[in-house]
Amino acid sequence: MGSTSCSYGLAIIGSTAGQPSFFKSLNLEPTPGKPGYDRTASLLGAFNGVNAAGALLGAFSNAYLANRFSRKYTIQIGASILIVGAALCAGSVNVAMFMVARIIAGYGIGILTAVIPMYQAEVSTPETRGALVSVTGIMFAIGYMLSSWIGYGVYFISASGSSSSFPWRFPIAFQAAPAALLLIGSKLLPFSPRWLMQKGRYDEAHDVLRRLHARKNEEHHEQVEKEFYQLRRQTELDQQTRANVSSFEIFKTAPNRRRLLIAGIMMFCNMFTGVLLIANYAVIIFTNLGLSGSVPLLLLAVWTSLSLFGNIFTALFIDKWGRRGFMLTGVGGILVSLICECALQARYVGTDNKAGQRAAVFFIYFFIVFWSSCMDASQFLYLSEIWPTAIRGQGVAAGMVFWYSAQIIILVAGPIALNDIGWKFLLVLIIPTAIYWFLIYFLFPETRQQSLEDINEAFGEKVAVHYHGATEAEEQEYHKAIQQEETRRISLVQEQHVTPGKEVKA
Repeated sequence: MGSTSCSYGLAIIGSTAGQPSFFKSLNLEPTPGKPGYDRTASLLGAFNGVNAAGALLGAFSNAYLANRFSRKYTIQIGASILIVGAALCAGSVNVAMFMVARIIAGYGIGILTAVIPMYQAEVSTPETRGALVSVTGIMFAIGYMLSSWIGYGVYFISASGSSSSFPWRFPIAFQAAPAALLLIGSKLLPFSPRWLMQKGRYDEAHDVLRRLHARKNEEHHEQVEKEFYQLRRQTELDQQTRANVSSFEIFKTAPNRRRLLIAGIMMFCNMFTGVLLIANYAVIIFTNLGLSGSVPLLLLAVWTSLSLFGNIFTALFIDKWGRRGFMLTGVGGILVSLICECALQARYVGTDNKAGQRAAVFFIYFFIVFWSSCMDASQFLYLSEIWPTAIRGQGVAAGMVFWYSAQIIILVAGPIALNDIGWKFLLVLIIPTAIYWFLIYFLFPETRQQSLEDINEAFGEKVAVHYHGATEAEEQEYHKAIQQEETRRISLVQEQHVTPGKEVKA
């Protein structure tokens, strides 16, 4: 629900830009090419830019909030702020109020986009982490779908002749709905077992792992005990080597600096593929390709809907095929679509050649196939799993800061560039996307089917005991630890005169 609210808020200006009542309420010129539209284009970029700036601050604060107050409480904080921001956006009476409200809503979005995939990664099993964290991408797609379909539906209120401001105020307010559901339902969420472990609350962490990771046909929860033992041993090792984790721990060691480099490249370059440019300004792009009326809004709604199926594909197969393969395929396909789109727009925008313009529309759809099936969910998954538990909050926050920094550049420049230089702006996206493919190939390690603790080895750090690929000595160590834990629990049951088999919280 949090991911849906975030993506909805990030994309809602895309459909709002197609509502005549929005421009009327804020005294803006709605028609490209007419006097005053330059101001409108600048403000559309600013509305998205301040939202991304607020999100950047929210993501940055996650480095402190997620470790200090827990992942669970940070989710509640982010949802509360987003609800307030959405209400203020919907009630705005002028440009200044709308700007401030977008900053507040963005702050809540930034917190949630950083903490949610991190929380999902920390409560998942190693075998299913790819699928479960990919739920972030699936729900992001649903948020994009809702924003575009709701925008398309309310357009006809204005088209029928109504002067009501409902067609833009209701869609803006709706981003509070999934955030409110998240806030209400968050009481049911357990604390992250890895956060509990960092705070020395070992028995609570053990209880959460038993509740969430119990497998069928395991009488003594052997795999859970194995996970718990590795997590505890790795936590103890990390605490020995990092007695005091500083606010700038991600810069202190070579492995952490490599992680930061990868996170920064991935999150910054993902936005420079232009996905949010299309999601927010597709109405402008489709209008430039000769479409008018409700058709641009309809095409945007269909475009965002396709992303749902792509993200479901990621969830089903990324644990089998790996992160690197998905990202290399995705960036390659996106690059082809950008090159073809640039060539077609250069040739046919402003002409009467309908076939050429429709071909340009096709490659916009070609783009979303590769983005949604290979990149959307993968970025959140990979960012969440490459960091050690002790600094995961810092690392994810840093990656999201890069993500939102790129968004500010793209979203602020987007409407101005589309108005002033048109198709030439696509060249700004093609070059970094081409470089990005080679950076993935040479820098990004594979993390498929490994526990979060095992992944440390890919960055040259010591693993206390391996979960996958454990040596014979490590398997014996696990066996001994599991036996000791079972003996301890039986003794506890007997001491408290509780019927054996009943779960007991130590």
